[in-house]
Amino acid sequence: MKKDIHPKNYRLVVFKDMSNDYSFITKSTVNTRDTVVWEDGKEYPLVKLEISHTSHPFFTGKSKLIDTAGRVDKFKNRYKKHFDQKSQ
Repeated sequence: MKKDIHPKNYRLVVFKDMSNDYSFITKSTVNTRDTVVWEDGKEYPLVKLEISHTSHPFFTGKSKLIDTAGRVDKFKNRYKKHFDQKSQ
């Protein structure tokens, strides 16, 4: 195995699913500017997630469209001329 290829700055980080407010804490090296006070009263770095296992359709069995960045609207606007020509 190669030596010194893994990061050494692991620390506890809170990950929060913004679609349903589910949070969990685990070790990570991810950089973040946000912090949150966890259930134990200590402050930890916070990573905001768009989707997690509690909101993903594969795990929940529910089909749900999540468009937090407006990607569907951007796609429709970009190809609006194409869709208009096709409907004629």
